[in-house]
Amino acid sequence: MNIRTQRELLDLPFDEIWFPDFEYRNSDGEHPEPVYLVAWELRTGRRVYLGRDEMGASPPYDISPRALFVFFAADADLECHLSLDWKFPANVIDLRPEFLQVINVTPRPPRDKKEAWGSLLHASTYYGLDAIDAAEKEQWRELILRGGPYTAEQWEAIKNYCEGDVRATVRLAFAMIQRGHIPLDHRFNLCRHRGRCMRATARMEFTGVPIDLERYDRLLPQWEPMRMRLIESLGKAYGVYDEDGSFSHKRFARYLNARGWIWPRTETGRLKTDEKTFRRMALTHPELEDLRQLKYCLEQLDLHKITVGRDGFARCWLAPFASRTSRFQPSNARFIFGPAIWIRCYLIQAKPGWAVVYLDWKAQEFGIAAGLSGDQAMQADYLAEDVYLAFAKRARLVPAWATTETHSLQRDQCKICVLATQYGQKYKALSEQINQPDIVGRELLRHHHKAYRQFWAWSDNRVNRYLLNNKQETVFGWTHHFKQRPKTNSVRNFDMQANAAEMLRLACCLGTEGGISICAPVHDAILIQAPLDRLDEDIARMTQYMTEASRVVLGGFCLRTDQHIFRYPEHYSDPKGRGRRMLETVMGFL
Repeated sequence: MNIRTQRELLDLPFDEIWFPDFEYRNSDGEHPEPVYLVAWELRTGRRVYLGRDEMGASPPYDISPRALFVFFAADADLECHLSLDWKFPANVIDLRPEFLQVINVTPRPPRDKKEAWGSLLHASTYYGLDAIDAAEKEQWRELILRGGPYTAEQWEAIKNYCEGDVRATVRLAFAMIQRGHIPLDHRFNLCRHRGRCMRATARMEFTGVPIDLERYDRLLPQWEPMRMRLIESLGKAYGVYDEDGSFSHKRFARYLNARGWIWPRTETGRLKTDEKTFRRMALTHPELEDLRQLKYCLEQLDLHKITVGRDGFARCWLAPFASRTSRFQPSNARFIFGPAIWIRCYLIQAKPGWAVVYLDWKAQEFGIAAGLSGDQAMQADYLAEDVYLAFAKRARLVPAWATTETHSLQRDQCKICVLATQYGQKYKALSEQINQPDIVGRELLRHHHKAYRQFWAWSDNRVNRYLLNNKQETVFGWTHHFKQRPKTNSVRNFDMQANAAEMLRLACCLGTEGGISICAPVHDAILIQAPLDRLDEDIARMTQYMTEASRVVLGGFCLRTDQHIFRYPEHYSDPKGRGRRMLETVMGFL
């Protein structure tokens, strides 16, 4: 252990520096059940060893602002605090997001396939440190998950295993500090901010999304026999499935040709039928949304992976900081807000006496582009009643009196243009998406560049600076590096996506710290629950937190929010009306 590095760490303005680790049982969908706690204090050398029966009503260490806590994957350990009804430490550093930032490189650095991406084992190996190997780790995890009673020898083994993780975390912290990957200067506050975000993540994972248990129990055993009935009913309307229930590319090509639609193809000329392509094309052709959901349900959906606890809440790991842009990236298979929209509409229901509320930022990515670039025309259009119609009027593509009812086609084309072109999409791809000749896409792009000159100057400047420095970062310092020249579109995309992630995390921090019960972050939205007698107050406060988060991230420019309220016994419904036909079909079968 480097003495100079240790001295630098001890020079931080904290009376105590703790390295804790919990071992716990964690059944799918349930709250974690703490089994053992080991914690080391760096200044005094004090060590804490507690089995579950020895854990009291309050933490065995100082959690005040005078103490600093260093975790690896803090959300799991902080959920154990919640299970024990302990308060959170005031200051948290989580080495996992800091490590994910180090390896946030394009192309990604190689790793041993036995090491889970971003795990403690992966991090230890990356820095050349010794750590318990994956097979041994799995052996001890199985013992803990099996549950007690444990023999004296087993308790000793669990203690040693838990202490091994603490030792590995301490070594990792010193290695990261020594290499400058945990800065101990003024940038240390950015690490503390990400630790603060992990506290919010722990609260959201612990809360979960309220589910209608009766519907869940009814749907689960009938899902498999229902699949062929869905093809026979809903699939027949599209005529793209063979008799054996498989998706037919030939039938789908005939379906597209009959409507004169242009469709993206692979380099070999085959129609692209992946989820991402279907999702994008369904924006242009809304009638494809039901086919997209049907195709996903038949090919990828496994309802058993959506785990619901005995208390009627669906919970899963939210995977904070997991993507290149640092967005939450929970498993589509396990997250109730995965691609199958009808499932969330069928299952999500507030508990008696409560309501669930879906709050989302209006046109968030357009607003972020307007705020960060300082483009006054863009900001004015964002504040208009309809962003996309405002662009159409500014570009003189529709008359000044136009409405969404009188010029819906032009408005929808401008929406696709606005969402795509600020990331550098070319005219051919845009024309393909709106199903128009190339000249239409070229003109839309020209109008966008002319309408928002300052945005494009800012965006070009950012791209050039990023390519010059071989890295890009957000307003809160999340960094992405590249070792080879990336696609320009990906570089443009980073500012909007990554700062949207910062905005969402900050709003979640403000909300959870303010006592709002946040169920889940959902891309550009937040799902909360609130008791009916406090509903208006909680909505107003959460709206204020979201506005404040946008103001901080965008340097004073504030985004607007929408709200959609579902009081018990109402079920959640998609604000855009997607998934309704699929939902009605499934409910008809049931």
